[in-house]
Amino acid sequence: MKYLIETALLTHGLRSVTNEEIRKDWTERHENLAWVSEGRIIIGGIEQYLEFRKRAKELIRIDCGLLDRALKEGLSGALTASGTMKVCQRLEVPFAVTCGMGGIGEIKGEELCPDLPALAEIPVSLISAGPKDMLDRRQTISWLINHGVTVLGAKRDWCTGYIFTGERIELQGIYKGEGKPPLLIINEIDEDKRVQDEGILAAAVNAGRKAQQEGKYYHPAANGKIDELTDGYSSRIQLEALLNNARFLD
Repeated sequence: MKYLIETALLTHGLRSVTNEEIRKDWTERHENLAWVSEGRIIIGGIEQYLEFRKRAKELIRIDCGLLDRALKEGLSGALTASGTMKVCQRLEVPFAVTCGMGGIGEIKGEELCPDLPALAEIPVSLISAGPKDMLDRRQTISWLINHGVTVLGAKRDWCTGYIFTGERIELQGIYKGEGKPPLLIINEIDEDKRVQDEGILAAAVNAGRKAQQEGKYYHPAANGKIDELTDGYSSRIQLEALLNNARFLD
């Protein structure tokens, strides 16, 4: 097996996308989705995962720092990018696949998202559509490079954003099919497919902050607000991007 696909986005981030819509659009032919159910790591296909997704409201998000506790205490949850990388390490799988990744920002408890130290310390490569738009993307890329992570573009040697288009950030080159961890490949969503209204991003940041104040997760709330204000468009392009990242490694 070459890669595992994270499930946090599918479980909590695609608010308006139903199980039937995911099933219809899912083109991944491998059984390599990763999640945790009652303290057991599960690697399965889309049908098995969609049964798990029906419990989304009761499931937690499991990153690399929470994984051991989740396994010990019999918890159930979706794996983030860093959590998936930790599972890849256990199973000797070389790549983890995510969509938007964490970084450096003002999110309480995620001023330095676990995705970054995971990339520097876990010997697993990650492919992502890039750091999320509400983060400091320049600082995020700089932190990775300064901590020994090679950051390459899938198609070009710079990146401009995730769901929205922002500042151009230079990368260290273009991925040519070679390279060992620590390695991040950024395979961006095409700019002409991104959301153009920057006011939606501001509303998403406010929604995320409000969720945190209520003891809820920031990213699902922010993603949910973008989904709401784009009539589900943002969720559909993220699902497509996640699948594109998996295809890139095939």
